[in-house]
Amino acid sequence: MYRRMTVAGLVMDPESNTPIVILTDPEGDDHLPIWIGLLEATSIAMELEKIKFPRPMTHDLVKNVLDHLDVAVEKIEVCDLRDNTYYALIYLRTGSGVSAIDSRPSDAIAIALRTDAPIFVNEEVLRKSQKIPEDKDHPVFRREDKENLEELLEKLDPEDFGKYKM
Repeated sequence: MYRRMTVAGLVMDPESNTPIVILTDPEGDDHLPIWIGLLEATSIAMELEKIKFPRPMTHDLVKNVLDHLDVAVEKIEVCDLRDNTYYALIYLRTGSGVSAIDSRPSDAIAIALRTDAPIFVNEEVLRKSQKIPEDKDHPVFRREDKENLEELLEKLDPEDFGKYKM
């Protein structure tokens, strides 16, 4: 079973200075933090803030190619969590049907945001993510951490993502 999620925002892990994209269930209290790369975080932040560059960045280029080929992004799914690594699929619709393409969740999310495709998370992934032992480098977000998450999101400054060179 899959649950529809939205991007709540981006935060920086204070211990590792690694960006985290936070997916949230708009119908409930569940959150899924996914540690991602800086370039992908910048791409996601730029789309969330609707900042456009004069030339297409990688995820914009992918969207342009898909549009040119008349391929629609039907949805993306964060489908698995193995060995602390998340896996995702991008579902592409062509004239001949739907194909699932393997992807990193960060790339899939960046493309979903640009194509207005829905984001889904396998409920098993949500269960597995709650079972990861908390350590200083990877804190786990639970329902009782909702206030902490909201505080982290409020402190996020989109300008921070613009200071990194591309």
